[in-house]
Formats: sequence, C-alpha cells, structure tokens
Amino acid sequence: MGPTASGKSALALALAARLGGTIINADAMQCYAALRILTARPSVADESQAPHRLYGVRALSQSTSAAWWREAALAELATATFPILCGGTGLYISALINGLATIPPPTEAARHEARALLAQLGPEALHKRLDPETAAKLKPQDSQRIARAYEVLRSTGQGLAHWQSQPTQRLTGFTPRLILLDPPRDALKAAIAHRFDTMLDMGALDEVRALLAQTPDPSLPLMRAHGVPELAAHLRGELSLPEARARAIAATARYTKRQATWFRHQKPVSSTDMQIIHSRITSATQLSESMIADLANFLNHTG
Repeated sequence: MGPTASGKSALALALAARLGGTIINADAMQCYAALRILTARPSVADESQAPHRLYGVRALSQSTSAAWWREAALAELATATFPILCGGTGLYISALINGLATIPPPTEAARHEARALLAQLGPEALHKRLDPETAAKLKPQDSQRIARAYEVLRSTGQGLAHWQSQPTQRLTGFTPRLILLDPPRDALKAAIAHRFDTMLDMGALDEVRALLAQTPDPSLPLMRAHGVPELAAHLRGELSLPEARARAIAATARYTKRQATWFRHQKPVSSTDMQIIHSRITSATQLSESMIADLANFLNHTG
C-alpha cells in the first residue's frame, strides 16, 4: 500500500518475481478497462512477468465498491499461488482483512428521493436530515456519502452508523502482512509531475478524448480519475494544456496527502505485521537484492 506514484507496482512486481506470486489489484480506478495510461495500470510487459488479476475488469458504466472488490479479491485469493495485493485504495485492503458491515440495499424510491433532495437542498441541508450518529461521522460537504447515508436511512429506518457497527466477517486462512510505502512529500510531488508528463507523452490526452467520445455520464467513477477533469476541460477549450497539466498535478498531490493520512490512522494490521518504507521506489531494477530478500522473508514469515 501507499500513495499514488510511491512505487507500489514496481515493488509488487519484484516481490512477485521473487516469490512466484500473483499480483491482485487493490486500486479502484485500475479496475477499469479504459484509461490504461492515465490510471497507471501495469504495462503489457509488466503483466507478462507475473500473473496480474483484477486489472481492467470493469466497463466504464459499471460501478466499483469495497463490497464488490472484496468478493472478487476473495475469489482470486482462493486460486493464487502467493497473493500480493497492490494498490492505493486503503478502504479495499481494510475491507478484505477486517470485513464489511452487511448493509441492506437501498430501495429505488430512496435513491430517487436522495438525489432529488441533494439537488434541491444541497449536501449541508441533507446532512441535517441524517441520524445524529451517522451525521457526526460525515463532513457536511461530502455530497456522495451523505446521499448514500440518506438512502440507507430511508430504506431501512436505521442510520448507516448502526449498520456499520454490526459484527463483520474477518479474513481467514491468511496472515496479512503490510508493506506501506511512505516517501517524503517533496519526492512524491516530483514523481507525480514526472509521471503525468510521461502519461501525456504516452497518449493520455487521446485516452480522455476517446472516453469523452462515448458521452459518458459525468457522475461515473472513472470521470473523476486523476487528470480526467483537467484534460477534459482542455479538450473543451476551457484550459490550456499547461494549465490542465498544472491543475492535474496539484489535484493528485492533494489526494496523496489524504491517502497518507488515511494510511497513518487506519492501518488494517498490527504494527508487528507491517513494515514502512520511507523512500520512493522508482523501478524494480532500483531495488537491491538484499532489500527484496528482506521483504520477501517478511511476507513469507509464518511465525
């Protein structure tokens, strides 16, 4: 695990080669088939070096969720030789290890009501209509989560916090060990800028152009992928390419700060089952043989 551009994929590939492992994607955006370049999915060459699972398996119109991903990951764990999960969506890893509350699906009427009220009143007013326990856990401006919580409340008569407090089914049959990449902020910011420039050179703008040609619903998850809003604005003539580039890099850097905060406060395993790397990994070839051996032994330890 680790923030965007910290070097997770390179480390996972090196460890998979060492351990004969299968790499399982734990990044929400990399689950989609579209935008291979802009979502930084492993290259075809990388995928030829080790089995990769749950990359590019969702269509543009399909949603993803921690619950969907957990079921898919459990199915892959059942057949993987040595599963190595890799991604920056911390909620996915936590859901796999610690389980998820079983929340009854909201009714269509509740969904419609939530969308209508959100559009009519705004998120802060809808936030006030939630049960106090759930409201206390949500920011008044978080429209997506507020609408979801309202759907659940209207459908079940119980707040989302009530359902989330119910017992969950933890992962069994495996001993999870976490390698957390936590590089310095300056190194990460430089890496984000370099990677975005490389993506542009590789054809990221054409990817977004092809995406927009499908006239997708703006609310679809992939429309919020890093770089998509900014490059889409450039293609509409609203931003110059340098302006779009600068905004995309800044937005990604802000996101990595939120990721790092989540990883520090929501660790899904105990400190004894975790190792933290305070440097950025730029490629599999950069990793020393001793470092790979040490990390492989850490993952393989069963004591």
